[in-house]
Amino acid sequence: MIDLHTYIREIPNFPKEGIQFKDITPLLQSPQAMKEAVSQFLKLIGDVKIDKVVAIESRGFLFGMLLAEKLNAGFVPIRKPGKLPGDTFSEIYELEYGKDTLEIHSDALRKGEKVIVHDDVLATGGTARTACNLVKKTGAEIVQCNFLIELLFLNGRNKLNSFEVASLLKY
Repeated sequence: MIDLHTYIREIPNFPKEGIQFKDITPLLQSPQAMKEAVSQFLKLIGDVKIDKVVAIESRGFLFGMLLAEKLNAGFVPIRKPGKLPGDTFSEIYELEYGKDTLEIHSDALRKGEKVIVHDDVLATGGTARTACNLVKKTGAEIVQCNFLIELLFLNGRNKLNSFEVASLLKY
């Protein structure tokens, strides 16, 4: 088994002073590391039948698409405003430095569909919680929220306490 931690590069002071950015680019450059990450995600999900993988723009799309393909599930993007054609549900949420908005197609999920919500990093949890709120508006059932990286010191898991949360790498 490959230690995925060795494929995460720390970039000091990015995007601003004091942040130790976890760069997943080295992991993406290694076919073996990507396969290992997908394999570990599949173990976290288990034998539950998943109808759709919902992934958050933009780095969530990278493994979200791979997981959807392996699970024989559909893929649903959650995006920033104005990037999805057609009718959407949207929600404004608080960031450490202001507000942002996420959107999902209003017809992307059906009531009762079992979904995974995926993103690359769980930090403060605001983005993931907003994505979950959007999924709930469709009537779909969130089976798990999963992440490549979880920054434990930011306690983002606390904002997702009504959902199963799983992550491959914890810092």
